[in-house]
Amino acid sequence: MVVGTPGGTTIPTSVFQTLVNMLEFKMNAEDAVNKPKFHHQWLPDEIFVEKDFPEKVSDELKTMGYKVTQRGNIGRTEVIAIHKKQLTAIADKRGDDSAEGY
Repeated sequence: MVVGTPGGTTIPTSVFQTLVNMLEFKMNAEDAVNKPKFHHQWLPDEIFVEKDFPEKVSDELKTMGYKVTQRGNIGRTEVIAIHKKQLTAIADKRGDDSAEGY
């Protein structure tokens, strides 16, 4: 599997969320890439969520004392994966990117 994204400080969280979605939650590559993302870094001490991030999860985070701020797109992740000899190349819906493999 090859996973990448532009985005500066959001690169690690975008790639990590995609990998967790695929490896732990058993999502296909397209779902894993296109699910709503969140981002947190040391400073500022707040969690940024995309506009379609689940409101219930945001509310639960706020209840635990986190500052949650809605923002625009987080990353534009691309994935090329081979699973059981099947090649999949997925480009994020957040941009006009493409992904190809052969």
